[in-house]
Amino acid sequence: MNTDELMGHVCPKIRDLGWAFYFTPETLARAKELGLDGLRFYFLGRGGVLGDVESSVVLAAFGYFEPGLLDTMWTSAATKLAPRTAGHEFMSCAADHGRGRLADVEGLESYCEAAGAVNDAADATGLALYAGARAEPLVDDAPGRAMQLTAVLRELRGSAHLIALRAVGLPALTAHAIGRPGDLAMFGWGPDAAGEITDEHRRLRVEAERLTDDIVRPAYSVLDDAGRTALSSGIDALEVALT
Repeated sequence: MNTDELMGHVCPKIRDLGWAFYFTPETLARAKELGLDGLRFYFLGRGGVLGDVESSVVLAAFGYFEPGLLDTMWTSAATKLAPRTAGHEFMSCAADHGRGRLADVEGLESYCEAAGAVNDAADATGLALYAGARAEPLVDDAPGRAMQLTAVLRELRGSAHLIALRAVGLPALTAHAIGRPGDLAMFGWGPDAAGEITDEHRRLRVEAERLTDDIVRPAYSVLDDAGRTALSSGIDALEVALT
């Protein structure tokens, strides 16, 4: 398995598993303890790694949300809890979810070592949300750390993809409508907000995916054969345990 084959296998799974803790009953319960509902905890917790900033900054880092929705959620949540505190708490929820779901998964230490190597090698320049998430301290136990690293590596590719979209000239909303057409309402948009999707839009999105690979490839390239195997088999095991 070479690096491109590795990314083709693990990156989609990291994307789909890295947010597994966002809206679990346990995370929602912690949100309530902190005085927030689940949606506000999501915005403030995920974006809180950026600090006490205006909603427009979070919008730029998140990329896909309708500005009014994000502003309402962020601003109202930030009056109840400091964003940096929320960021710490959100990552703690990731660790707790890992402890609850991954404790019996074999090979977690090797997975954490490989995922940690990718995380350490990544160049965070221009990737604000990833840089903030990576700055959060990781727990020492393998189940919690595995979930946290998966969440952080999800932000790596997600942040890189937003840069790639800008580079090819494809609006984030248009890309979102292509990739997740059924989720526009959940992100605050009306069904026709993206306008007509053309073949050129779809071509640009494919080009953006290739450029995203180019941005993150150096980080994944640090793994040797054993590391690639550990990351690949580890994410497969996480997929079984988390879904």
